Amino acid sequence: MPGNNSTVLTDRDLHLLRELAVARVLDREQIKVVAGFGATSTANARLQKLHGAGLLSRYFIGTKFGGTKALYGLSAKGARLAKVPVRVLQRKSDSLLVGDLFVEHQLEINQVWIAAKYRTLPSDVQLVRWLVFPSVLSQSIPLMPDGYFEVKAQSGIHSMFCEVDRGTESLRVWKKKIELYLALATTGEFGKLFRQSRFRVLVIVWSERRLESLRTATRQLTTKIFRFTTLESINRDGLFAPVWSVPEGTERQSLL
Repeated sequence: MPGNNSTVLTDRDLHLLRELAVARVLDREQIKVVAGFGATSTANARLQKLHGAGLLSRYFIGTKFGGTKALYGLSAKGARLAKVPVRVLQRKSDSLLVGDLFVEHQLEINQVWIAAKYRTLPSDVQLVRWLVFPSVLSQSIPLMPDGYFEVKAQSGIHSMFCEVDRGTESLRVWKKKIELYLALATTGEFGKLFRQSRFRVLVIVWSERRLESLRTATRQLTTKIFRFTTLESINRDGLFAPVWSVPEGTERQSLL
């Protein structure tokens, strides 16, 4: 499929454009996983080509080592060509994003999405769907999760909401979020919206200290449905490894 007069799009290009409609923004290492690039040089060359054709927007962000790295998002032209909703990141192309909490948060959400969709899953587990939410779930449940996915296993369909916590919300805000999830579970609204009977809430945090703080706050209201781990644990061991803590107790459990 032609992108412009000098760019012929491959199936891999179209796949990347469509996935960026979900992810909003990805760094090169994430793109290598999503698009199946084996070599960094191949990924760099293709990303430069797609950016030059106006199909990708490019941004830069600082790294913890003091350098910068490129990020890529879907342009309006790329969205039209891939026939996906236009969810363009409202940032100036080729700008340096300094202290952009939204982008940093989205990159972390995408790590969980990649772990669910592109990393090796247990042999009997299959991802059914991943959803993102442009607005609150409903008027009665004004909650906007970071993501939602369903996996199919021998035991049935398992529904999971994701909350990627960066430590910026107060415990008061977190407790309100717990109350909304409990209302979603007990009022029948979840079944109405998702056609499933039950769910878990996966809480992914930066540090063990924050994990313990949220666990303590959570078990004051419930010991059910919530599971906690760090993003580092997911990146190292995988989403379905025994890295999950429940609100009460010390044992780490597998997700299923």
